[in-house]
Amino acid sequence: MTQPSNAPLPLAGKRVVLGVTGGIAAYKAIEVCRRLIDLGAYVVPVLTDAALNMVGETTFRALASEPPKTSLWTDEVTIPHTQLGQTADVVVVCPATARIISDLRTGRSADLLSATLIATEAPVIVCPAMHTEMWEHPAVMENLDVLAERGVIVVPPEDGRLAGGDIGKGRLAAPETVVEAVLTTIGPNAHQLAGKRVLVSAGGTREPIDPVRFIGNRSSGKQGHAIAEAAKLAGAEVTLVTTAAIPSSSGIRRIDVETAAQMHQAVMSGSAAAHVIVMAAAVADFAPQSASDQKIKKVAGIPSLTLHPTVDILEELGTLKAAGQLTSLLVGFAAETQNVSQNAQSKLHRKNLDLIVANDVAADQVGFAHSTNAVTIYGNDGFEVSLSLRSKEQIASGICEVIADRLKTKHPKQK
Repeated sequence: MTQPSNAPLPLAGKRVVLGVTGGIAAYKAIEVCRRLIDLGAYVVPVLTDAALNMVGETTFRALASEPPKTSLWTDEVTIPHTQLGQTADVVVVCPATARIISDLRTGRSADLLSATLIATEAPVIVCPAMHTEMWEHPAVMENLDVLAERGVIVVPPEDGRLAGGDIGKGRLAAPETVVEAVLTTIGPNAHQLAGKRVLVSAGGTREPIDPVRFIGNRSSGKQGHAIAEAAKLAGAEVTLVTTAAIPSSSGIRRIDVETAAQMHQAVMSGSAAAHVIVMAAAVADFAPQSASDQKIKKVAGIPSLTLHPTVDILEELGTLKAAGQLTSLLVGFAAETQNVSQNAQSKLHRKNLDLIVANDVAADQVGFAHSTNAVTIYGNDGFEVSLSLRSKEQIASGICEVIADRLKTKHPKQK
């Protein structure tokens, strides 16, 4: 089902030169190409002669925005490497062999790809892939160190199975990791939160009754995780405190918790260092006074539960903020089923928040468990903006954009 959205694709209008070299991992560049196209990018593949031994032109011709480029000597463009370099928003080399890494470090122009790399002022992303012995060679390490000092973005290889059956470091990063590097570099929110430390809570807490039962809620953690990912793509240093069993990207500092008390401890320990705190988690308001060490048996009759209130983490953060002990931008969430605007804005002011993100979880395709959401963001100064029904990833991107704008307003001289 196509979901309604007014948001453009995140790489719409961006031109990506995708350099493919002769590593065995060249086949993964096909998936990278497809993913970039799906995100709206205009992809121009540049294949080396060695790459053509691994993958065919026909595949890229079918997937990419233009037929693949393979030679400096063409009748199409008089100086193809200059044209490619000058028009690129980013140049991605995937996979990057030891040879192309060396060429880029020394400025050697041996073919169309290496010539393009030294004829561009666009950001360059290299994704090394080679056997472990090659990856660990001092010359390769030195070349990459020099390139990193020059501003080249290096997507490190992973541990895993290599060509020939070896196991070790050198396997090309996953396609989604490569695409994430592109989004971080030229995506719509790229660098908006650079230098900022963002703490995000996600998921619904579980308050144990006994070893097999708990008091919980319907929160899936999807929106909170999406915010953490969007903040990372915007350049932030992200800490995610979560109850959800959803994978998170490398580079996100993740703290897994279960109960409200555990979330309270994790959030408070990281709050002082954060520039932004986003409390997207659905924290239980009440928990059993005590939990049974053993499973409560039905034959014993209906148990009586005595509940006690949990710590209101958001309210405590707001109190610290009011006392001047918390200088961050504090963002809360309000999942409501009625009087959404009134209840959300009451919570915003009552708990001394900077922003609150409100949604009507009773609405169709909105809120818990869904992959889509629709929210209204309110500010403590009367600011208001609505994000119509769209994917939770797009909602997260919109929230991070508002956060970045508010930080500029709140701290105009802050770098």
